Amino acid sequence: MTDFKTGSLIPLCEEFGLCLTKEAAERLDLYGNLLLEWNEKMNLTAITEPEEVLYKHFYDCLLFFSATEVKKGAKIIDVGTGAGFPGLVLKIARPDINITLLDGLGKRITFLNAVLAELGTEGEAIHLRAEEGGRKPELREKFDIATARAVANLAALAEYCVPFVKPGGLFVAMKGGEPHSEVENAKSALKTLGCGEPGIILKNLRENEKRSFIIAKKISQTPPKYPRNSAKISKAVL
Repeated sequence: MTDFKTGSLIPLCEEFGLCLTKEAAERLDLYGNLLLEWNEKMNLTAITEPEEVLYKHFYDCLLFFSATEVKKGAKIIDVGTGAGFPGLVLKIARPDINITLLDGLGKRITFLNAVLAELGTEGEAIHLRAEEGGRKPELREKFDIATARAVANLAALAEYCVPFVKPGGLFVAMKGGEPHSEVENAKSALKTLGCGEPGIILKNLRENEKRSFIIAKKISQTPPKYPRNSAKISKAVL
């Protein structure tokens, strides 16, 4: 078993008001071990060194709570979740939230269901492409927060994510430390999809390493024509 030293995250989380319990830290450690075990059979992550997993996966995701107010029992969807980042980490840290993990690759969903079962953690893992899920009545505009971590450029990411968010909810994109030009280029798309003016919150991951959270509140319903198919999303800016 690899020791990811997840207990060291407890005081770091206390600094921004997140009570990461010892039990949650232990679950993160188990999650990390499952990630490395399954990564030998399928491509889940290029980050495998324990300290890098600790910071670039776990702490990176936990910083979500320093940038975003998440009400008790919030419904969150992680779009293009991959190996479960940030959604599964958010659920481990805050068991009260309702998490949906969405990904277009079936083997990742198999992995996520195995992790959920091993951890004894409730969550829904759905095998769907984002543009398909955003059109399904049972998913469209049903969530308090839709989030994604570095899946696509912000304008495209907004079209994949915003249709899931109910009016009054939030779209939260996790990006690197220099998002300003990307945000400027995405403002028109966000407005078209029903969001207000986006805000940028910068956080320190480690010394000389920053993360950003782009947060936009949804103020009106997304027009029925969105999301478009992936080819149009990638080629045509709203």
